[in-house]
Amino acid sequence: MNRLLLAFRNSWNGLSHVMRNETAFRQEAAVLLVSLPVAYLLADSALVYLLLTGSLVIMLVAELLNTGLEALCDALSRDDMDEIRIAKDCGSAAVALTIALAGIIWLSVIAQKVGILASA
Repeated sequence: MNRLLLAFRNSWNGLSHVMRNETAFRQEAAVLLVSLPVAYLLADSALVYLLLTGSLVIMLVAELLNTGLEALCDALSRDDMDEIRIAKDCGSAAVALTIALAGIIWLSVIAQKVGILASA
């Protein structure tokens, strides 16, 4: 039980840090909160609701991992190093891909809802 409490505390500390210090995470978290009722109105099923909201949660997860990677890189060295630049660029690309995935899912559901895209 003690390990579970310590893990929860570490997770809470990580979430607290990004909410205080990372503008991108705060913006993406706000998008998730606003999207919850919108997803409910758009979704025809629990699965579609899960796809809509889950895609945004995955985006937040990518942002958390990117923030951790950037912090680690900055702790190792602030010098211009190709390896650190590549690591940071890859973290940023992961976030960009999850944003694109969420956008595609949301646009597909909206297009289906308004009749532009046929349902499967």
